[in-house]
Amino acid sequence: MKILLTGATGYIGRRLLPLLLDKGHEVVCCVRDKNRFHYPEKASENIQLAEVDFLESKSLENIPDDIDAAYYLIHSMSGAINYDELESISANNFKEKINKTNARQIIYLSGIVNDSALSKHLSSRKAVEEILKTGKTPATTLRAGIIVGSGSASFEIIRDLVHKLPVMITPKWLNTRCQPIAIADVLAFLMKALLNPKTYNESFDIGGPDILTYKEMLLKFAETKKLKRYIYTLPVMTPKLSSYWLYFITSTSFKLASALVSSMKVEVVCSDNRINDLLNVKPMNYHQALQKALIKIDEDAVASSWKDAQISGQFKGSVAYYLKVPKKDCFIDRRKREILNRDRTIAKIWSIGGETGWYYGDWLWSLRGFIDKIFGGVGTRRGRTSKHEIHAGDVLDFWRVVYADKKEGKLILYAEMKLPGEAWLEFKIFNNTLYQAATFKPKGILGKLYWYSVLPFHGFIFNGMINELVLK
Repeated sequence: MKILLTGATGYIGRRLLPLLLDKGHEVVCCVRDKNRFHYPEKASENIQLAEVDFLESKSLENIPDDIDAAYYLIHSMSGAINYDELESISANNFKEKINKTNARQIIYLSGIVNDSALSKHLSSRKAVEEILKTGKTPATTLRAGIIVGSGSASFEIIRDLVHKLPVMITPKWLNTRCQPIAIADVLAFLMKALLNPKTYNESFDIGGPDILTYKEMLLKFAETKKLKRYIYTLPVMTPKLSSYWLYFITSTSFKLASALVSSMKVEVVCSDNRINDLLNVKPMNYHQALQKALIKIDEDAVASSWKDAQISGQFKGSVAYYLKVPKKDCFIDRRKREILNRDRTIAKIWSIGGETGWYYGDWLWSLRGFIDKIFGGVGTRRGRTSKHEIHAGDVLDFWRVVYADKKEGKLILYAEMKLPGEAWLEFKIFNNTLYQAATFKPKGILGKLYWYSVLPFHGFIFNGMINELVLK
């Protein structure tokens, strides 16, 4: 079968793709930027890329007509203020295009919308569902609540809170009930619903067997990690204050924190579980889902992370736009060292950031990240998804990878921190020499003043870093 997969570089899409390929399907992956898509070459013959912006109807012409089914995994929860309008435009454009294809089914992953008072983001999910239903192609909607899996936004927030705060003074929405579901079970439902006539023109709630409050989810995570935690709720904490609380303590962006806080005031509990018997899926409980996620993290086998999505930072547009590092009207800190062991240096470069750190002056990198967070930036808490592998589009603390080629020995990072200008950090190996360059393109006099204010630290940080990278 030929399956259209939208959101192929997203959290769900990256995990669904290998499952579809394992079943022998040919997959058309819709991506906004081909430079951000990566997959093992051995599977490339079964993958077709279609560069599509669902807000631009003309770009949907890149989608072939001979598809058998389509997954709709497009969300813009923490993007623009009017994301609900943008989601409706995308859904309408998608529906109109699918109407012209041979597709026999649309599968849409939405949120549980059973509460009478929905948040803006859940109302938008429901509106998209209604739009897809008006098309001529049968639509199947799977409605999930909190998805528990390594790299999911909800899981990472829970992990950050439990690890960092022995005592939590929390907002009252932590007493809201929800029905979490493991990412593995979400994928099982998505796969088993595919071209199953029993699911056509139907909407199903999907969830695990446990109904818990967010407070109980935090405490059960602490119990799983064998940590003692104390949580006290306050009725006076406003949504904005709650959002700032999440923003400063966890790796989430403020926009995503705001959207999550709005939704966490709404109960997301399944109205029924009839789909479990229909598709013969027995979801695992919350404790099992946590254990599975933690094992993936310990094994450095996190398949995808919400942090790598563009919405997690300041990154806009195509990777190609940032690929050409400017030279004119820029300040550049250049350094080079002879390499003693190429493979060792490559391994160090490809492990930089996150838990590994920056090899020299880590406390200064942390301080810069803290300052960035205060001014509304991403800080360094995003870390990195994999400890040793990086690809174009991935995040590294407050940097975004725009180019990564191990064979060539070249890595280019673009800064997503709050800056009066733009910054790049490059590593390149040529003729047994490591070249390191930090480039800053200032915006006005403030940008120039910023460069000169941090210049004394550059000699300390960048010199120490390149020296460590070339050591055996």
